[in-house]
Amino acid sequence: MDFEFSEEQRQLGETLERYLDDHYSYEQYRAIARSVNGWSADVWRGLADLGVLAVNVPADCGGLGFGPPETLAMMQVCGRHLLLEPLIASAVVATTLLSAFAAKRDAGEAADAPAAALLQQLASGERIAALAHQDADARSDTSWLSTRAERFKDGYRLNGHKAVVLHAPQADVLLVSARTAGAADDETGVSLFVVPRTTQGVRIVAYPTVGALPAADVHLEQVELPMSARLGAEGTAQPSIELALAAGLAAWCADAVSVMQALIDTTAEHLRTRQQFGQPIGRFQALQHRVADMVVQLEQARSMSYLATLRAASIDRDQRRRALAAARVVIGQAARFIGQQSVQLHGGMGMTDDLIVGHYFRRLTAFELSFGDTDTHLQHYAQLTRAVG
Repeated sequence: MDFEFSEEQRQLGETLERYLDDHYSYEQYRAIARSVNGWSADVWRGLADLGVLAVNVPADCGGLGFGPPETLAMMQVCGRHLLLEPLIASAVVATTLLSAFAAKRDAGEAADAPAAALLQQLASGERIAALAHQDADARSDTSWLSTRAERFKDGYRLNGHKAVVLHAPQADVLLVSARTAGAADDETGVSLFVVPRTTQGVRIVAYPTVGALPAADVHLEQVELPMSARLGAEGTAQPSIELALAAGLAAWCADAVSVMQALIDTTAEHLRTRQQFGQPIGRFQALQHRVADMVVQLEQARSMSYLATLRAASIDRDQRRRALAAARVVIGQAARFIGQQSVQLHGGMGMTDDLIVGHYFRRLTAFELSFGDTDTHLQHYAQLTRAVG
């Protein structure tokens, strides 16, 4: 696939890379990962100052008005630094979702003022938002929604259980999806609500994931919200949620490719310096073949990451879903292969905490289990392909 970044996109990636090289070394990452909060507010302010948080925010809401290609340029840098800040959750998924409501004026509808106001705050780094969509009983099915929002006085009352919401512990605001009509497996009847994390009835159970990214289960117990907390028309949020999740998955794919590239670079350097039988082990042909296989897997994954980026914002739903499912399968398989090979080629020290290889491996493991695991996406792709055929 022929994919060339524009000069502006290259500059964005290079600017972010210089910043992370200075402020996010491996030692700094480990200190942040061990901290109480699990992320750095100082780094977040630095990303805001660079304009990184405004990339996916429309220009008329204080942002740069970019999209998936610029996100790809950023994430290709972030992965190797093992960034723990809520960049994908807040600056990709949440901003993409809110932009869909703030831009309704383009379709002849009234713009959603609360969405536009929140976007400005996300772009400046003043607030952090996270999408709470996946229900505990959904089993990776993004269209399954059992959380309910029922009319109550002059607003709504929410009840439900959202599972593994990345960066929910850091979010000031949760964007909560809830069913206002229909059965749990209906694709219509889904609404979106802005829920401050301090709202009565919201209970957040935080924990770290295998990749050190903070996450939480969000319990909604008789949460009462005013009518103004709902974004857009009642029951029409699912298409916008799917587009936001697609943007997030494409960003995750780019992050994983960046980690895989870093793993291969680190492993190649290890093979050049590790001595055995009086020579670098990188001279052994069997090990050279294994690295070559890793590079082949990486390049296939990189191509599929580009495909995911190009299709993430497609208005053709079937085309978008097939492309993202295919990309997720190929990249997930490559992540598992490259991660395992890298650890094996480093020997027993490959999984120690002192060596960055183990942290890269855990990051790829977290990716392989996020947004639905690889096997789930393979089944999804097969179903979509049969439907088209």
